Amino acid sequence: MTETKKIAVISGDGIGPEVVAEAEKIIKRTEEVFGLSFTTEHALFGGIAIDQKGTPLPEETLKVCKSADAVLLGAVGGPQWDNNPKELRPETGLLGIRKELGLFSNLRPAVIFDCLKDASTLKPEVLEGTDLMVVRELTGGIYFGEKFRREGANGEEAVDTCVYNVTEVERIVRQAFEIAQKRRKKLASVDKANVLETSRLWRETVNRIAPEYPDVELEHVLVDNCAMQLLRRPASFDVIVTENMFGDILSDEAAMLTGSIGMLASASMGEGSYGLYEPVHGSAPDIAGQGLANPIATILSVALMYRLTFGYAEAADAIERAVAEVLDAGHRTADIASNKSSALSTTQMGDLIAEAIRK
Repeated sequence: MTETKKIAVISGDGIGPEVVAEAEKIIKRTEEVFGLSFTTEHALFGGIAIDQKGTPLPEETLKVCKSADAVLLGAVGGPQWDNNPKELRPETGLLGIRKELGLFSNLRPAVIFDCLKDASTLKPEVLEGTDLMVVRELTGGIYFGEKFRREGANGEEAVDTCVYNVTEVERIVRQAFEIAQKRRKKLASVDKANVLETSRLWRETVNRIAPEYPDVELEHVLVDNCAMQLLRRPASFDVIVTENMFGDILSDEAAMLTGSIGMLASASMGEGSYGLYEPVHGSAPDIAGQGLANPIATILSVALMYRLTFGYAEAADAIERAVAEVLDAGHRTADIASNKSSALSTTQMGDLIAEAIRK
């Protein structure tokens, strides 16, 4: 009998509840088709948690997440919380939950669906064969370094400190090498070693670890050059590993290769198989409650969860195949539809993908 796995479900804000509902539909469908067994427990997080609990990350939400095998997150944030003090902003909750759950890497796959090549701003021949994974370090770097302001010779100065230690670099780089081993065995390590001391430490650490993975081809790429090459030769990349801020920027660039950020899944991982899975897109409050949201990124996040946390490769393949079949048949939500009048609603797209899942 299949062991029952627990998923903490955080719908969040804006379109989050709509896309998460479709992902839960997919979970139920795979239980039926593949004999899997899940329990889900919902928890408040983000803006809705601020409104109801006075904090973006309530203690009870942390307990739910820590007792689960994985977390499924919709999206958080919205303009009504933008002017809140730092501790009462949804984004602060994101930093907090990553720290509390020990999540140090963000994995963002960018895959081109053949039928959606025309949705990208790049020429189809440039995109041909693009299938890459950005591995972004999540807990170090300039986002977490000391920040302060001071009076300088020319007026007020602002300082953001970028700090990395060898342990932080080692664990993310080893994870990236291991991911590359399961893919096309190519790893691009992105840094700014010609200027930054943290990048020089990063590159030294990568070079020291690389001999442990002789089957993986290693390439060092400066971040500005990487940004250019993602537009010039995206299909040549397999796995990209980089520090926090570079990864934040490059993963968004890679996301737009696909033509819609509404198509892309992501995973935040720690040691072992525990992970938090979420779409790359935000809460899109301007379309919330209208049935316009594309649920595909959240549905593909479920496939990523099955593959990375649970080891349910067959079910993950079936979800990804179902998404491709529905798109190949010409079905589109408004964000990727050339004819908006024929676009499917969020629930219609979820229904079609669920129906297409089979062994």
